[in-house]
Amino acid sequence: MNAQKTDALSAYFLAETSDVLETHTLSIIVDNEPGVLARVIGLYSGRGYNIDSLSVSETEHEKHVSRITIVTTGTPQIIEQIRHQLDRLVPVHIVRDLTVAARNSNQEKPLERELALIKVRGEGEKRLEALRLSEAFRATVIDATIDHFVFEITGRTNKIDQFIEILTPLGLVEVSRTGVAALSRGSQGLKDLQDEI
Repeated sequence: MNAQKTDALSAYFLAETSDVLETHTLSIIVDNEPGVLARVIGLYSGRGYNIDSLSVSETEHEKHVSRITIVTTGTPQIIEQIRHQLDRLVPVHIVRDLTVAARNSNQEKPLERELALIKVRGEGEKRLEALRLSEAFRATVIDATIDHFVFEITGRTNKIDQFIEILTPLGLVEVSRTGVAALSRGSQGLKDLQDEI
């Protein structure tokens, strides 16, 4: 008998599993109080899960709640396990998998943006090339001297990754990134989304 399928005579259902890694964006509404972020992160580190991106900020001052956006990679079963474990934490109000919610409503991926500050040092032709590339990527120069630029760029993670990769041979000095901020598409709010697999 294959352990991946339901046997007609068996009283037990064994769910099909997948070894394919997927990247998911989770949006979590939590109480804005000391230690909450540490508990959420502790859930990940304690189980050996990885966080690809993390951003958090208070979103409703009167209610003292914050929104945590986590981008993580794992099998569908691991992602679902993470979601359920997050849902059980006491200061957590809502946990939604924006990736699954978009898939279930036949929409594109959720709206995701990241901001990066990128410092490039260079002179002559390299300096001019960095400036030309910044225009192509719609990056803004926010600081400049005769030997460096600091660019501000906003966009999807892969756009920022490309920009950094192209600037590396031109004198990349350092990068600071915010992490992904994400919202679902459409008129529904986080509370209305269905993210069950």
